[in-house]
Amino acid sequence: MYQIKNFQDNDDVRTLDQLGPFTVIEYLRDLSVTPGSAMTAYYCNEMNVRKRQVLCDLAQADITVQAGAMQWMVGDVKATTGVKGVGDLLGKAIRGKATGESAIKPEYTGSGTLVLEPTYKHLILMDAADWNGSVVLDDGLFLACDSRLQHKAVMRSNFSSAVAGGEGLFNLSLNGSGVFCIESDCPKEELVEITLKDDVLKVDGNFAIAWSNSLQFTVERSSKSLIGSAASGEGLVNVYRGTGKVLLAPVATLPR
Repeated sequence: MYQIKNFQDNDDVRTLDQLGPFTVIEYLRDLSVTPGSAMTAYYCNEMNVRKRQVLCDLAQADITVQAGAMQWMVGDVKATTGVKGVGDLLGKAIRGKATGESAIKPEYTGSGTLVLEPTYKHLILMDAADWNGSVVLDDGLFLACDSRLQHKAVMRSNFSSAVAGGEGLFNLSLNGSGVFCIESDCPKEELVEITLKDDVLKVDGNFAIAWSNSLQFTVERSSKSLIGSAASGEGLVNVYRGTGKVLLAPVATLPR
């Protein structure tokens, strides 16, 4: 039996979102400042640059997190590597190398509470069911998920996607049923959701942070001719074709 005081009930903390086993909190002010950092803290607060954290209720689901993301845990909590054998270890190592994610993602089980490291990035909760059970994430966005979700490395539709699209040859795909959390450079309120039904989306730059695995991703010229592409000033664009959803950020994803 345990109690947690002066955390979620602190008047300097508010709950931003709750979905499945995850709760996202935000610190309204940074009180741990010195005279030398007070000005920075003031302007950070004015521009909505605040610390945020994810709380995980293990009584609702087992949780898989990015390596090094755990800050503290209390109660009946057991941490494992999630590796189920030599073959599984090799597969995860290859997938981690391909996607740029950590090869081993710790899994936490039990009935206690797990709290992840604070971050100034925006923490966005999503349900895989809203993506027909299969979603592809841009590199470096994954933070945590329901352990029922399977991780796969998804290869781009053609080699040009890796060379010219700025997305890399592989991306992490989450498949199955469950809720997951990503770290984004921009808030959820600014993300643009585009739903395609046998249609095409063309994006000039690395703005897509998540898309349905059912979509075909390629890199193509913005115009059918080289002269047309040169005249438009766009050149090559990322193309998402088929039926599914794409989540776009208003600014390009920063290198990770």
